[in-house]
Amino acid sequence: MSQETVYAIASGKGGVGKTTTTVNIGTALAQAGKRVAVVDVDLGMANLAGFVSLNPDSTTLHDVLAGDAEIEDATYRLADNIVAVPSGTGLDEYAEASPEGLGDVVAELRAAYDYVFLDVGAGISHETVLPLGLADSVLVVSTPEPAAVQDSKKTIELTARAGGEVAGLVVTRTHPHSDISYEEIASRLEIPLLGTIPEDSAARESVYAGTPLVVYEPEGPAAIAYRTLAADLAGIELSAPSSDAAPDKTEAESTPDSKATAATGAAETEASSATDAVSSDDSSADDDGREAAPDDVSSAITEAESDN
Repeated sequence: MSQETVYAIASGKGGVGKTTTTVNIGTALAQAGKRVAVVDVDLGMANLAGFVSLNPDSTTLHDVLAGDAEIEDATYRLADNIVAVPSGTGLDEYAEASPEGLGDVVAELRAAYDYVFLDVGAGISHETVLPLGLADSVLVVSTPEPAAVQDSKKTIELTARAGGEVAGLVVTRTHPHSDISYEEIASRLEIPLLGTIPEDSAARESVYAGTPLVVYEPEGPAAIAYRTLAADLAGIELSAPSSDAAPDKTEAESTPDSKATAATGAAETEASSATDAVSSDDSSADDDGREAAPDDVSSAITEAESDN
């Protein structure tokens, strides 16, 4: 197993697939028998709950950071080997949460699980920068779109300032016949290219279903790419799961007291949340539906470098 067990999944721009990447890498490793915790550390704009069909009224990370609950109270079993720690969506909860307690949360989860994945908020704020320094490594997620690439440069710089280490770049919404060199994007950012995730219509469908893509469409191109990425991170071999091995698509139990309810009744409640998540994090398309031209990508990175 890799010596790095806590990963922050970060991006400088919303709409690049950060939460989908977090959930699917974690689920793929859980399917391989690893004990995994995924944590929504986007304290201001949380959306992990909608991706995995958790009841948004349950105890969350906000309650833990406010000193009103223990981490176990906000830890929910999603399927065999995988749990989630969601953040709240209310402004009052956000105001009462203290990000400084996040270090203790990560330490507890590190001791209890093989892998911990922190879904970090986009942008620049104290709660965004803090997880970058708590993780063993940071995965930078970006589409090939120039604005996303430019903001990736800023995320890399923030990681360095937080005392963290960047593992590499994950490029999402790629196309097999594109003229863009994803290796060149990573090279210009001066970090390794860890993997590319192809455009896949099943990604949007899986968000509405509240089911990880590697479960919803395990043989799809994006699911295969996520399993490959997970295998590379862990240094293991992963194969497509059989239907018997796939995590339950409907049940999410609280650990240890089963306080979270199954999402069958919460699916409609989460519909608006999932719609926002699709548009704001994972499945939003470029205005014209096309990838940026290579020259635009290079100029975006050059501009980011000149600004610093």
